[in-house]
Amino acid sequence: QVQLVESGGGLVQAGGSLRLSCAASGSISTINTMYWFRQAPGKQRELVATITRGGSTNYADSVKGRFTISRDNAKNTVYLQMNSLKPEDTAVYYCNADLRVPPFSASWGQGTQVTVSS
Repeated sequence: QVQLVESGGGLVQAGGSLRLSCAASGSISTINTMYWFRQAPGKQRELVATITRGGSTNYADSVKGRFTISRDNAKNTVYLQMNSLKPEDTAVYYCNADLRVPPFSASWGQGTQVTVSS
């Protein structure tokens, strides 16, 4: 099993920046691709960014050019650098991971709240 703990959220003005962290523990050698998701009030959880074990990345169109996902395999941590934040980025942000063995996905953490004021 893999456990994930998100941190780094907070309140920021529009145009500001935040850096989120997600620390993994447990069976970390089984982790492949890692993800950041977000869920705004009254909306479904959406995929924000993806990074493979080799470092290939992909982003939702809404955050391209503003967010950067990275990972430090030695520290078992994935990051989300968020720049030029907009009020519509307000959400609870969660990370998750694909695993090479059952259950093939990590458990969801508690998330970290990001609030962007206009």
